[in-house]
Amino acid sequence: MHLTTVKAQRLYLKVAEQINALVNSGEIKAGERLPAERVLAEKLGVSRPTVREAMIALEIAGVIDIKSGSGIYVSNKEIGLPLLDEGYGPFEILDARHIVETEACALAALNITVEQIQTLRNIVIEMQEEQKLKDASETADMKFHLIIAEAAKNSVINHIIRWLWDLRNQSRLSQIFIMRLRDVNIYPSIDEHLAIIDALEKGDPELAKQAMRIHIESATENAAAYFEKL
Repeated sequence: MHLTTVKAQRLYLKVAEQINALVNSGEIKAGERLPAERVLAEKLGVSRPTVREAMIALEIAGVIDIKSGSGIYVSNKEIGLPLLDEGYGPFEILDARHIVETEACALAALNITVEQIQTLRNIVIEMQEEQKLKDASETADMKFHLIIAEAAKNSVINHIIRWLWDLRNQSRLSQIFIMRLRDVNIYPSIDEHLAIIDALEKGDPELAKQAMRIHIESATENAAAYFEKL
């Protein structure tokens, strides 16, 4: 008896495979524009962020072309290769960060040191310099959030946040999407980071939590706007 390992599959990959099968069968032809994100989400019974992550996976595989200001089209390239699991999706990671980092920021407001506040201000200057570069890495953005995780003074929360950023950095799906956002001049907001610092400096947990919530929700909205402009 030959048995194969049963693996849990990411939802975006299941969506991408359905669309890929329609392309390979010829039901959706080369050069044809895909239905709107809302329509695909309704027909597939998934969230719009899941559809967005599926589109990124299909683009990486060369199945579709995402054309800013025009739409998403089936590629004219030869199709047939299997889709690969490209790691955790950027919208899933943002959802998880929203849950954990907002609470961590509230704790940090009670425990952060003067030295850590100054470090955050220095990192924002690094972010401003990074964003001037064509191949900006967003390393400073990660450092900013990890300082706050450390300032929360909870080793478990610190570990979880570091793990979430590791997932983001190790996911090819997330990294490719970050590059797409840079291509249309979408970067982490400097003003939002400064608002977080101000709230932390005041030692106000609720204000700090709100500042982080606004920042991550804004990042999610900006990421979604990439598709809404199509």
